[in-house]
Amino acid sequence: MFEQLQQLPADPILGLMGLFARDANPHKVDLGVGVYKTETGLTPVLDAIKRAEQALVAEQTSKVYVGPAGNLAFLQSMMVLLLGEHQAQNLQPRLATLQTPGGCGALRVAAELIKKARPEASIWVSDPTWGNHIPLLGNAGIRIKTYPYFDASRNALAVDAMMDALSQVPAGDLVLLHGCCHNPTGVDLQPAHWQQIADLAAQRGFVPFVDMAYQGFGEGLDEDAYGLRLLMAQLPEVLFAVSCSKNFGLYRERVGLVGLLNHTAAGATAVMSHLTSIVRGIYSMPPDHGAELVARVLQSPELTALWRQELVDMRERIQGLRMAFVAGMNSRGAAGRFDFIAQQRGMFSFLGLSEAQVAQLAKISSIYLLGSSRASIAGLNHANLGYVCDAVARII
Repeated sequence: MFEQLQQLPADPILGLMGLFARDANPHKVDLGVGVYKTETGLTPVLDAIKRAEQALVAEQTSKVYVGPAGNLAFLQSMMVLLLGEHQAQNLQPRLATLQTPGGCGALRVAAELIKKARPEASIWVSDPTWGNHIPLLGNAGIRIKTYPYFDASRNALAVDAMMDALSQVPAGDLVLLHGCCHNPTGVDLQPAHWQQIADLAAQRGFVPFVDMAYQGFGEGLDEDAYGLRLLMAQLPEVLFAVSCSKNFGLYRERVGLVGLLNHTAAGATAVMSHLTSIVRGIYSMPPDHGAELVARVLQSPELTALWRQELVDMRERIQGLRMAFVAGMNSRGAAGRFDFIAQQRGMFSFLGLSEAQVAQLAKISSIYLLGSSRASIAGLNHANLGYVCDAVARII
């Protein structure tokens, strides 16, 4: 039976991780993997999470299932974080939310919900988008289409082409939008763009589908939620998927949620019944440990304050690295060529290099990034920054 299966090619990011691990060069640099790193290359457990975990281990008396919907305190706290207390309270009757195994789980559960509600629907994703969006959504049997997003010639948002494409999206389709810190480009929608999209959604009848994986890594917790809050305030239906991997540093705990704003409270109740049925047939119950940690952090004023400061420190470090890289390249004769990187937000940017140049970086200098030249800025630090700038300057 299984002998007919042929080996598949390695996932680009996983393959890159393997190449990096096998490279013996002591100066090697990994700009491929999408995780936050400190100056020493560590992806740390946040202090707020450590304190919450110590209390949880001391107090927890049972590991019984939490139920298909997951940790309810986590869901309630996260909706306040996403929408603000006032909007979360006002919209609560129309919201169906469910804890999932990470943002990936949220996306896949959302795709299964779409298939139940409207199997003929298509999901429109930005070109480019995060590499796992298409398999997570498409493997559920949903048709995937694309809309223009990034103008590589200007290293900027392709606003006109994007809005023209979205004006053609038919009623009943969904448009996937990165809530902030667009992966892989680092180019975010501005408030005026979010309003244009809200207007188009109202006119055309398509449903916005917001992937919020980096809240707090762009401009700030409230600023990064601007687009989601605007859509929720103006439209009858909004689908959303959320990850706590980056902003809480809970990568391996797989903490996320999926939610839908429905036309009515009765509709939200019906949607919730379908969500619980979907997950019952996939993984039955979500893991609780990470979600409980998030709930404890967000329900403790002391831990919330500590976590917010840690998040500020991570965001400012990444932005500082962006500026330092630009300054480093400018001082090496590439004046102006990489200035756009300082204007972008989040962990990722395209460096604007060819695939051949990316291959040269790996071969000659053991600097690893995706063939598209998408770099994880968090992989830089003040010890390797000069080495990376020298290597890039040589190949351009």
